[in-house]
Amino acid sequence: MSNFERKFGKYAIPNLSLILILCYVLGYIIMKINPYFMFYLTLDPYQILHGQIWRIFTWIIQPPSELNVFTIIMLIFYYSLGTSLERTLGTYRYNVFLIGGILITVAASFVGLLFGYVLYGGSMSAEFAASYFGNGALYFSTYYINMSIFLAYAITFPEMQVLLMFVIPIKVKWLGILYGVMLVLDFVQIPSMFVKLAIGASLLNVAIFYVRRRNLSYLKPKEIKRRTEFKAKVNQMPKMTVHKCAVCGRTQEDDPTLEFRFCSKCSGAREYCQDHLFTHKHIM
Repeated sequence: MSNFERKFGKYAIPNLSLILILCYVLGYIIMKINPYFMFYLTLDPYQILHGQIWRIFTWIIQPPSELNVFTIIMLIFYYSLGTSLERTLGTYRYNVFLIGGILITVAASFVGLLFGYVLYGGSMSAEFAASYFGNGALYFSTYYINMSIFLAYAITFPEMQVLLMFVIPIKVKWLGILYGVMLVLDFVQIPSMFVKLAIGASLLNVAIFYVRRRNLSYLKPKEIKRRTEFKAKVNQMPKMTVHKCAVCGRTQEDDPTLEFRFCSKCSGAREYCQDHLFTHKHIM
């Protein structure tokens, strides 16, 4: 446990996956009432620098796709993955992973802003910049963050089996490899700079998770099984009292302030509390 975790771990947000899904629900409600209002909530670095600070946070409610049965199934699936990761990593480390991915994506959007000014320089008018970065902001959603959750799950539980299309059993590690290949192909084939930045932010977050996880041996399935078996054996062992008075029978569990000593004149390993050490009858 790091010093930072000791100080700030108590502020970690439990059930963060559920909160993220509730943000999507809010986004779907807004899209149903007034879909054009979502354009004022996207991750647009150009508008953020011009005073619309709320966009740093509100882009999270932008749903990853249109609402349909398949989307609902996928959200339930990602909620299950996120909950399993939180139980394994701990609430604090899962917060670091998920919020870290969000912050990296925000940083990537500003990198896109910098690239835009480098490419167009002084020829970029205010109207063109607003349109250019406004359209690019639509690519910054939590879609790739959700995919990073799946990749992190595949790294943590590679041998876990899931039912592909609810029928075909397949190990998570193969789906993780497939997801990774899909991300790389999208990064190469899609020409939009904003898509590349969003994918790069997601992959960077997963890479950081993978490097840090290599030093956390307790997350490995074999280690988890070994610890679980060890705790079960410890719970089955009968509890033994270390110190017990041969006269009154009191132990340290009865009174932690008691002091115990062995009597050198008594036969056997007889132990007495401080009240009976000098008053007991010696047993030869």
